[in-house]
Amino acid sequence: MTPAILIIEDNPLNFKLAATVLEHAGYRILHASDGNEGIAIARHHKPDLILMDIQLPGMDGLAATRQLKADDDTRGIPIVAVTAFAMAGDGDRIRAAGCDGYIAKPFSYKELVAQVDSVLGTTLRET
Repeated sequence: MTPAILIIEDNPLNFKLAATVLEHAGYRILHASDGNEGIAIARHHKPDLILMDIQLPGMDGLAATRQLKADDDTRGIPIVAVTAFAMAGDGDRIRAAGCDGYIAKPFSYKELVAQVDSVLGTTLRET
C-alpha cells in the first residue's frame, strides 16, 4: 500500500508545492489547513507521516504535535515540522514538542523527498 502523508499547512501555495513534489515521488497525500482539522484527520486516517507547519491559525503546529504525541492512537506517527523558523535553538524546541525532525522553508524538492524517505525508510521512485 502506498504510504500516506498528512500535510497540515494553511498556505495553499506551500501545500500545493509539497503535495506535488510528494505525489510525484509516489506518496498519497492528505490535507488539513489547521491544527484541529489535522488532529481529526490523523486520528481517522492514521497516516504514515505528518508534515506539520508550525505557524497555523488557531492551534499552532507545536501544540497540535503535543496533542498527537499524547494520544495513544497517534503517538507512533512520525511528525516532521516544516517551518520558516530556522534559527539556532529552533530545532531543539521543535523536537522537544515531539517532532521527529524538521525542514526549513523554503525547501528544495530533493531535501523534502530525502527527509520523508529517511523518516519512513522508503524510496518509492527511481532517482
